[in-house]
Amino acid sequence: MKVAELSNPVKSDWFADQGLRLDASPYVAGSMKTKKLLEQLPRTQPLASLTAGHKGGIFSGPMFRRVFLTDPKHSVPFIGTKDMMAADLTGLPRLRKSDAESSALSYLQLKPGMTLISRSGFNAGRRAYVRPDMGDYWASEDIVKVEPDPEKIKSGYLYAFLLSKYGESLVRGSVYGSAVKHVEPHHIAGLPVPRLEAKLEGQIHDLVEECARLRAEFQSSSVSATNDLFTSVGLPELIDVGWHQQERDLGFKVDGLSPDSLRALNYSPRAQNLARRLSSVPGESFGEVCTESSLKIGSRFKRIDVDSANGIRLLGQRQVFWLRPEGRWISAAQAPSNSSLPDETILIAGRGTLGESEVYGRAIFVTGSWLTNAYSQDFVRVSSGNSEIPGAYLFAFFRSAVAFRLLRAMSYGGKQQGFLPSRLQELRIPLAPPADRKRIAAIVRHAYKCRDQADVLEDRALALLTTAIEEAAS
Repeated sequence: MKVAELSNPVKSDWFADQGLRLDASPYVAGSMKTKKLLEQLPRTQPLASLTAGHKGGIFSGPMFRRVFLTDPKHSVPFIGTKDMMAADLTGLPRLRKSDAESSALSYLQLKPGMTLISRSGFNAGRRAYVRPDMGDYWASEDIVKVEPDPEKIKSGYLYAFLLSKYGESLVRGSVYGSAVKHVEPHHIAGLPVPRLEAKLEGQIHDLVEECARLRAEFQSSSVSATNDLFTSVGLPELIDVGWHQQERDLGFKVDGLSPDSLRALNYSPRAQNLARRLSSVPGESFGEVCTESSLKIGSRFKRIDVDSANGIRLLGQRQVFWLRPEGRWISAAQAPSNSSLPDETILIAGRGTLGESEVYGRAIFVTGSWLTNAYSQDFVRVSSGNSEIPGAYLFAFFRSAVAFRLLRAMSYGGKQQGFLPSRLQELRIPLAPPADRKRIAAIVRHAYKCRDQADVLEDRALALLTTAIEEAAS
């Protein structure tokens, strides 16, 4: 529970500054303390004076009826408050193009350099940067868009400030509501933005822009590796499986039922067709390729919360797909050995529901800086048991729509789903020639090196900004 600091007590005149708000959030969450600190700087400017565009450059959008399609020719990628935090934007829902480009919604199209702020819900107040590859995306009305005026401020510098601990406390202090949190454009319009030397602002901007470029490279390289895999094994038609364009699984007949399941989902004709295509090319079963101990979810264990200096960060299914997950810090001594993972392990979300936007059945790759984390028991751990089939190559397959659909077809359970172990063992892994496998694995590794380097650059930009503000305020 947060309380006011004795060294920085809440003062009566702060109520007027906060529009006579009586909830505790702005006062004990650091918002007012940050404002008082920034008042000591030589120069600050209101956020609204540094933006330009629709409604002055700080806007959300109207509520509207969403019609989603799957054909890229007639739809555009559509980002919500959860999607804006995701590292891999493959598989976004797609809004009908005629609606998106209409006069009522056309201004919701993103522009590289914008800052996005989640406007409502559990993640209200979180920030993200629009990368160079997101210019043809649309964002929902639940996201506040901040469009900087290039004549007044550099986009990367503004984002770095809003992402920093100062921007965090100011934006979070603007959030209101009890059950459903909200932040509105006019609540953040007056946030004080510190102005530093032009050279320093430019340096921070350049770091953020390079970070955005590397994250776009991560995205394109990940997609390229998966496309390369299916092309190399002779199944280029599986790059886009067109799942929803196929006839629905209704009224089908099954011969030779397996004793492990009577559930119709496990005999889906669409999934069976994908499995037959994979069987038509060289490959091995999941159980043959991977180590036996890896084809399981993790062990349940007791979480003992500690501070970050004395523990290990635990990531679960909700945050692990984020660009910069926060997780929780727990005692490393109480965590089981398989909560930390060897290099190039693949984690498949092994618990969840069958909604199209849910993470159940989706995969992540653990390498580089992510090896320092611990992971919850809800993931299926996948490690290659064959040095000729690297984990990076396997990930190029498991991030695909083909693997996702086949894994979903192996589900059992009621509300919460899991994978049938016997079906998981039989999943066919297509194997390209050795030289192709090596090339595909190298592309995946390059993608994740770009991602790690992007995080380093972002941290460097934040460190430069924080140091400059602290020195100017001292």
